[in-house]
Amino acid sequence: MNRIFLDVHALQTVPPSNLNRDDTGAPKTAVYGGVPRARVSSQAWKRAARTYFSDEHLLDANELGVRTKKIVEAVAARITALDPSIEGEAALLIADETVKATGLKTEVPKRKATAAKDGEPEPAPEAKYLVFLSTRQLDGLARLAVEGASDITAHLKDKETKAKAKEIADTHHSVDIALFGRMVADSADFNVDAAVQVAHAISVHRVENESDYYTAVDDKNTDEETGAGMIGTVDFNSSTLYRYAALGVHQLAANLGEGLREDEPLTTPVRRAVEAFVHGFTASLPTGKINTFGHHTLPDAVVVKLRTMRPVSFVSAFEEPVRGNQGGYVREASERLAEYIPDIERAYGDEGSTLTWVLRVGPNTAKLAGIGTEAQNIGELVAAVGQAVAERLEKPA
Repeated sequence: MNRIFLDVHALQTVPPSNLNRDDTGAPKTAVYGGVPRARVSSQAWKRAARTYFSDEHLLDANELGVRTKKIVEAVAARITALDPSIEGEAALLIADETVKATGLKTEVPKRKATAAKDGEPEPAPEAKYLVFLSTRQLDGLARLAVEGASDITAHLKDKETKAKAKEIADTHHSVDIALFGRMVADSADFNVDAAVQVAHAISVHRVENESDYYTAVDDKNTDEETGAGMIGTVDFNSSTLYRYAALGVHQLAANLGEGLREDEPLTTPVRRAVEAFVHGFTASLPTGKINTFGHHTLPDAVVVKLRTMRPVSFVSAFEEPVRGNQGGYVREASERLAEYIPDIERAYGDEGSTLTWVLRVGPNTAKLAGIGTEAQNIGELVAAVGQAVAERLEKPA
């Protein structure tokens, strides 16, 4: 299959907020171009995008996975759903044996084992690390467990059954696993190479963190009790972020394999995954301290590139920080991108095969109008990108 890359670039302004905290509770920062910038980690935005898939029903539940240590409980719940006569400890036991047959390791957490000695309920075994499994993989393991429920040990001693357990755990990956990958510490066979790379979002301008001193009043205080019920501080900043992600469509197609449904063309699940990613990455938002700051913004400008050469970030357009002399950063940031993109693509690009779309809001982003096909809304952008990806996939290698 030909190499196909999809680059998504976005300019997004967030008001005073703390989207992604460091170990001290302050917003994350980074030095770029010699000055401090606001930063939101790639992990934070990946999780926001994954959550957006389900919250906004961009994908069906059976196309998504779950990342958890509690895989034994997840399989046990499905076992009971398949056969209600198998429940409680019996379901957990055969679920645990089936999970271990795949090569994944489980154990009862020490903290919970100690609590059990003090009379607490017997805890379920857990994986030592977060394991990403698709809905279909969990369902498949549950069916395998139910088939051998009468003697699970003998059932899983059979070589073919054991091989089937491993096959179930390593096929029919969900869209989110195919996009963001999976790493299993002690069973490299189950690793899935991520099709998506997400950059840490950074501000296009210099940022210094600020601190908000707050007080809270006790509702039950009498008129004589004038002091605060609680005092504290919360760190925040505000910024115009440059966000970037690169999607290897060929890698995504390989990860999805034959797709999630038998009655659809090979390109259909890839197109659906690409459309969900473009929509989810663009519109999602990390929710760190969102009840405190309510920072519900969307990007002012989105540029999507479909290309056959290597992915290209445009962050270098902001190596010299935007000064904001025009009162705000979006206008100058848009102008920087509108100048930088043609320059870098003239020097290194594959202009003949690269497709470009732009989704933008307001006059401050007007300079970006000329660099690609304008979409009027996110739905139009997503559909155009999905159609182009499907056409590229159908071309002979």
